[in-house]
Amino acid sequence: MAQSSVRGEGARPRAPRTGERGRGDGTPRAGARRGSDGAQAGARRGGGGPQARTTSGGNGGSGSGGDDGESGRRNGRRGGRPRRVLRWSAMVLAVLILGTAGAGYLYYRHLNDNIAKGKRNSGESGVEKADPNADGQTPLNILMIGSDSRNSDENVRLGGSKDQRGTKPLADVQMLLHVSADRRNASVVSIPRDTRVDIPTCKDPETGETYPARNDIINVSLQRGGAGCTLATWQNLTGVYIDHWMMVDFGGVVKMADAVGGVEVCVRQNVWDRPLPGVPGGSGLKMKAGAKKIKGKQALQWLRTRHAFRSDLGRAKAQHMYMTSMIRTLKSQNAFTDSTRLTNLAEAATESLEVSEEIGTVKKLYDLGMKLKSVPTDRFTMTTMPTVTDPSNINHLIPKPRDADKVWSMVRGDVPFDKNDENGKDGKGGKDGKDGSASASPEATGTGPAAAPAAGLAVTVVNGTAGEDSTQAPVSNRASAIVGALRAKGFTRAVASAQPAPRTPTQVTYPKGSGAQGRANALSVAEALGVPGGQVRAAADVVTTTLTIGSDWREGTSYPKQSAPEAGDLPGSADASNGAEKGCMPVYEPYRY
Repeated sequence: MAQSSVRGEGARPRAPRTGERGRGDGTPRAGARRGSDGAQAGARRGGGGPQARTTSGGNGGSGSGGDDGESGRRNGRRGGRPRRVLRWSAMVLAVLILGTAGAGYLYYRHLNDNIAKGKRNSGESGVEKADPNADGQTPLNILMIGSDSRNSDENVRLGGSKDQRGTKPLADVQMLLHVSADRRNASVVSIPRDTRVDIPTCKDPETGETYPARNDIINVSLQRGGAGCTLATWQNLTGVYIDHWMMVDFGGVVKMADAVGGVEVCVRQNVWDRPLPGVPGGSGLKMKAGAKKIKGKQALQWLRTRHAFRSDLGRAKAQHMYMTSMIRTLKSQNAFTDSTRLTNLAEAATESLEVSEEIGTVKKLYDLGMKLKSVPTDRFTMTTMPTVTDPSNINHLIPKPRDADKVWSMVRGDVPFDKNDENGKDGKGGKDGKDGSASASPEATGTGPAAAPAAGLAVTVVNGTAGEDSTQAPVSNRASAIVGALRAKGFTRAVASAQPAPRTPTQVTYPKGSGAQGRANALSVAEALGVPGGQVRAAADVVTTTLTIGSDWREGTSYPKQSAPEAGDLPGSADASNGAEKGCMPVYEPYRY
């Protein structure tokens, strides 16, 4: 489908350049020679045609039944000329078709060559892909990254800070796009760049350098193994399997904004995001109050504005406004079906994006676009992961306990963030559209190895009941109580760790090197205590199956039954907005003019 659209551009302004490339490898020129040789042969056959027909008795001659030979030849010429014209027309058409097809193929190849690709996952992550629903469908999760790279003249010109040229970029914009398995709804969840998280061990696919695991703000992950490390960090944090990543830099944002033709945004007051006394930096965005269509450098300024929108959370809100407006714009332009618009966008996109290698072709990117096209605008929901101030650094954030967990459980369970399903099938979400429990907490599918006997498994139990926000004291002797419950169920090698490790959600981890067998063993421990399978992960820093009891399980020896999230049941701290709604960004007073 994408290929046919590109072929239609054979006569577009870029085609001459493509044709020159085509002559270089012989494809179109070979087609032209065949057309030319065929035309000469056809002309020769046309010259001899009347004589052949006369001989057969069809056009006069002695067998004509009344016409003499001369008359027959004259009649033959009159009857032969249209046929020769038809032959010539057919052959010229064939040459044009072959030439256009050749140019279209080469242009398609040119677009593919534009695309920069990288390894999907370069970090330690044990998250498994969700099982298909009853119709064989699975959700689609794409991590979108905006880098602050200054490693080109264009990026330095647009982003400033030329002293940073040559340094590894940071991932200053990070969003997860989730498209439901049935393709009826989609959601976007941002994580602010200064959120402190656990970054796993990652290996840079370009240099081969291995970076040890560390706790740091999430935008640093891009420097520690590229986009594949950022993907692994997200998977470990959220428990969501991420299918692909896409990354764009400053120059790419400008190209895409220009290709779309501008995107409408709105501010409530005049805004000028500039340096102020004691507050350096600023994007340079300067706009009058009201709605305005922005493109090029101004679009980049909008997406980078932070101070004038008060914080990273405000910037995420502004980015969501831009994104939903772009989706509405593309739909109104019929950009997904109009071959001219599609080709212009394809040129800009393939020059602007770096993508994970498994989607590194125009055809695969086009297919992704078609999956998005099927989602109604009013079923796009934009959110930001709930956060609170990091108690160890007021300039950083950490995931908000319970609220952040609820958002990610809805993504894992494929539960819609909205209640706008016209068919009424999303009442409680989940793969089966009923109660969401199966998908929210996927268990073992039965396709892997069987778990080892309980008596032979070494299990370490850790007390994490203080929670990651450190707002409550740990429950005394909690690990020992759960060890007793496990031993009663046959896990006689279970032991309590003397070292606490505060966590909000309870989690069972297993050594990453143990593979499918390790996962099966960990799932058997989880099942014995009622811990959902979705909370079982592989980890590089454990040597045995490890159960960390979170602040969500402060009493009892069976994990508390979790209610299945319902459609639209987002916490208020997620700051959700709908893709069909228009609004205006409030401007922080110091940046008004």
